[in-house]
Amino acid sequence: MKSKIGDEAIALHKKLRGKIIVKGKISVLKNNKIKLIYTPGVAAVCEKIYRNPNLKYELTSKWNNVAIVTDGTRILGLGNIGPDAALPVMEGKSVLYQEFGGVSAFPICLNTTKKDEIITTIRAIEPVFGAINLEDIESPKVLEISEELEKLISIPVFHDDRHGTAVVVLAALINSFRLLKKDMSSSKIVIAGAGSAGYGIAKLLTAAGCKNLLVTDSGGVIYKGRTENMNKYKDELADITNPKKEKGMLGDVLVNGDVFIGVSGRSNLVNSIMIQKMKPNPIVFSLTNPNPEIQPDVAKKAGAKIMATGSYLYPNKVNNALVFPHLMRAILDKRIKKITTDILLVAANAIANTVSSKDLDYEHILPEMEDKKIQKNLSKALAGISTKKLKS
Repeated sequence: MKSKIGDEAIALHKKLRGKIIVKGKISVLKNNKIKLIYTPGVAAVCEKIYRNPNLKYELTSKWNNVAIVTDGTRILGLGNIGPDAALPVMEGKSVLYQEFGGVSAFPICLNTTKKDEIITTIRAIEPVFGAINLEDIESPKVLEISEELEKLISIPVFHDDRHGTAVVVLAALINSFRLLKKDMSSSKIVIAGAGSAGYGIAKLLTAAGCKNLLVTDSGGVIYKGRTENMNKYKDELADITNPKKEKGMLGDVLVNGDVFIGVSGRSNLVNSIMIQKMKPNPIVFSLTNPNPEIQPDVAKKAGAKIMATGSYLYPNKVNNALVFPHLMRAILDKRIKKITTDILLVAANAIANTVSSKDLDYEHILPEMEDKKIQKNLSKALAGISTKKLKS
């Protein structure tokens, strides 16, 4: 990406030489604390945890540690650029975790793309962390990894594309429909992209009550009975979407659509004519980064009433960065072991409700990241879910 902001980003990274550091909470020299944090005093702490492993949450930093794990196979809209080139993204996420959630997150960029090796590695590092954040791993492999890890480890597995993106999209839709006084359940919603983000969004929107939902991939719309370029996750989508069994490419099914959600990974996938064929005042979420499916000015000129991207260059930033620091803070605090649909629905509504009716606007459908009410509202809302649902 050659641009002014790209040049500025490179200059900043060169100056910083990395965006994160590991720093102790106390000085070893002050009051001779070294005998307590290291030998001989630390041996007593080790013995305590050995006798009662649950004390690791009270006596170590495990309670607040998150591993951000990637193999570099699907970084932003750049594709498979490998673990070395993935590190700047994961460092950035670590900074956001700390800044907005007070979470100590560390990048784990793996030099393997093999599913079994990734799972084995995560199982091996589990003792250090209170949660795992899977990030930018190609689909459907990442969905398989997530499913298997949920059965194998005792800490929550948060998948940013499947969970975080789905939550922020639902929150943005809730407020968009509030503004337009439309009903989510009856509106025609078209998702471009059947990878982990598209899958997660479709699943969550279905749970939220959307009845007319369609998902497309490079082969066109997914429907019950389609055999080309399918997998078990697309089969699952076929069972819960496209109730009228529409067929065709993205441009065909966008006709008379109320909402477009782009998580395709492809820039310029949508043109102005496609937007014009949607229903009047459509909602357009063009979320692929760094370059969206359609540019905001083009979509607005074509008639989009509410326009959002995943970029911080424009208003209405529908980006999972609004979700993961705050949701992970609550997950760690409550020692949640599994990310459930109930948790995601509650989180989406809490984020949506953070924007007051007075402040809600066509270019302000979500709160800003620095809004401290996000954490307060989200933690309060999760407290209302039964312990059984949170830890199942």
